[in-house]
Amino acid sequence: MESAAPRQNLATNAYRQLKQDIIRGRYAPEQRLLMERLKEDYGTSTGPLREALSQLVADRLVVAISQRGFRVAPMSLAELNDIYDARAQFEGLVLRLAIERGDDDWEAQVLATAHRLAKVNVITSADDLLDIWDERHKAFHTAIASGCGSPHLLQMRNTLFDQVERYRHLWLQKIVMSPQALELKRQEHATLVDVILARDATRADALMRDHLMTPVPIITRILEARGIT
Repeated sequence: MESAAPRQNLATNAYRQLKQDIIRGRYAPEQRLLMERLKEDYGTSTGPLREALSQLVADRLVVAISQRGFRVAPMSLAELNDIYDARAQFEGLVLRLAIERGDDDWEAQVLATAHRLAKVNVITSADDLLDIWDERHKAFHTAIASGCGSPHLLQMRNTLFDQVERYRHLWLQKIVMSPQALELKRQEHATLVDVILARDATRADALMRDHLMTPVPIITRILEARGIT
C-alpha cells in the first residue's frame, strides 16, 4: 500500500497535466502520443502515464490504438454540434430543477460567484485573465447547477463539461480576451441571474441554452479554417 499511493498520485498528476495540455491545444487532433516523449515531458514513468492515458480515453480526449499506443482524439463539426447541443439541453434541465429546489443559500452562492466573475475585467495580464475568467466562469455555472441537489446529475454534467472543453477553449482563445466580449458576457450573466432569482424557469432555461450555444459559430469557423470538417 505504501507504493500504491505515490503511484496513484503520479498517475493523477500526469492525467491532470496531459488533459490540460490536450484541451489547450498543445497536442493536435489525431497526433500520436509517444510514450518516451511523454515520460520526458511529464517526468514520470510508463505505468502512471498508461493509467492517465486510459482515463483520458474514458474522457474521449484520447483514442487507444490496438498494439500501437495512443493518439489524441479527432475533432469534427459533427461532434462539436452534438456535444454543445447535449450540454445545452442537459444544462437547461439541471437549471429548471435548481430553480425548483434551490434555497436562499443557493441564491447567495449564485450571486457571489456572479460578482466575482464580473470583476475579472480588472485583471491586466492576458494569461491571468484567461485562466481566472475560465475558473470563475466554471464556478458561476457550477453554483447555478448545484441547486438541483442531485449528485448523479451533477456528475453527468461534469462529464459533458469535460468533453466540450477542447472545443470551448478554441473560443476562449479567440474571443474572450477582448473587452467587448467580456462586457457582453457580463451582461448575459447578469440577465441570467436576474431571471434565475425571479424563479422564471421557462425564460431561464431559454437564456441558458442560448448562452451556452453562443460559441458554436465561432468554433465552427476556427475548425473550418484548420481544415476540420
